[in-house]
Amino acid sequence: MKRTLLLNPPSFQDFDGGAGSRYQATREVTSFWYPTWLCYPAGLIPESRVVDAPPENLTVAQVAALATDFELAVLFTSSASFGHDLETVSRLKEKNPQILVGLVGPQVSILAQESLAAGPQVDFVARREFDYAVTEIAEGRPWKEILGVSYRQGDQIQHNPDRPYLEDLDPLPMVTEIYHRDLKIENYQIPYLRYPYVSFYTGRGCPAHCVYCLWPQTFTGHRFRVRSVPNVVAEVRRSLELFPQAAEIFFDDDTFTADGERARQLGRAFRDLKFVWSTTARANTSYETLKAMKDGGLRLLVVGFETGDPQVLKNIRKGVTLDLGRRLVKWCKELGIQVHGTFMVGLPGETPQSIEASIRFACELDPDTIQVSLATPYPGTEFYDFCREQGYLQDDALVHGQTGYQQCVVDYPGITAAEIFAAVPKFYRRFYFRPSYMARAALVMMRDPVERRRLLKEGRQFLSFMFRRRQCPDTQSEAGNSCR
Repeated sequence: MKRTLLLNPPSFQDFDGGAGSRYQATREVTSFWYPTWLCYPAGLIPESRVVDAPPENLTVAQVAALATDFELAVLFTSSASFGHDLETVSRLKEKNPQILVGLVGPQVSILAQESLAAGPQVDFVARREFDYAVTEIAEGRPWKEILGVSYRQGDQIQHNPDRPYLEDLDPLPMVTEIYHRDLKIENYQIPYLRYPYVSFYTGRGCPAHCVYCLWPQTFTGHRFRVRSVPNVVAEVRRSLELFPQAAEIFFDDDTFTADGERARQLGRAFRDLKFVWSTTARANTSYETLKAMKDGGLRLLVVGFETGDPQVLKNIRKGVTLDLGRRLVKWCKELGIQVHGTFMVGLPGETPQSIEASIRFACELDPDTIQVSLATPYPGTEFYDFCREQGYLQDDALVHGQTGYQQCVVDYPGITAAEIFAAVPKFYRRFYFRPSYMARAALVMMRDPVERRRLLKEGRQFLSFMFRRRQCPDTQSEAGNSCR
């Protein structure tokens, strides 16, 4: 068995776009997700080690120095960080010319040929779910026998058949054991979660067909495959043992409530454990499911409302309506469940009027907190293909090449990229600077010193972020892309 390094490599400062994050950019408030995907093969490979460079503030030089201790390195890459990650591979090879280096993640799952062609220093990529493909490489199996890998053979690039999606998730190791072995949970923080938190998945895939969503279209598929309820409960129990300091557990499924009956079963199973948890949900979640989860200790739901324009909702095939969003928030308020609402600007069909509708809708819903993102057309998504075909994609530089901040790369007939980019701070100001919201936040801070410290810290970081964030850099990015 090869000594294996599972690496979430260094990138931009505070870049939250690695092995467990769906938001591939530097965030407005410091946020770090666990490198969950890398921890599965780490639990299958003896003598492995997970290194999560961004939250540990490790430099490329510090990471490269580890190369001499390993025979195999597997790096999680993304479209936004790909150029940086190739540089890290080169440095690893300089330190240890004998080390084998592979890449994993959505970027190389969709663009395996292009990624290997762009990075001759890379030995292989493992496409889609890579738990067992990486394990088999570490075991020394002939590469031609390993499903789901692409690799160099002489001057040619070979692509083995796809590996079927895992159907039985219960045999996979508990990632929280690897967190305890290799990571420090105090390095991980998300603004809307209690600190420190622990997160892991109870299932993979999402049955929804939203045109913009990266993970189901490139990595995990559209079928929701789940761990058994006893298996999830066992990892919760183990997490509570390993991390008594954890204030919360977050179940980071694409959509935890995709199977309502299972969500209710988990809620009932969690009652006796008496722990605080949060998770993801869609606007069509039933009252019965919300009630069962709340009774089981649910504190907060992350809900993707995305837009306040009915036509844009149809364009992105969200599968919900504005009225379903209103109903969900109403029920959550009745049950005492907090809501973190996520919205996007720049989706297909966006106009100044639809952005205004989204802002008004967010204020009407009045969730506890919101996140506003630029809609980003990642390769492998229907959104990307649509923008390419219609000529709306103006640049491939999804983030600022020196800071990692999101860039708006789409121009529509009725609204420019610059206008879409400017809508983000406008959206935040209109929501958070309402007198009613500010009064509510002040009351929370008066009652809860922990919340007071958290909100004041986030406020300072957010204002600093909005000051630094720019659509057009003064100089060309490190990847050579200029602002257009």
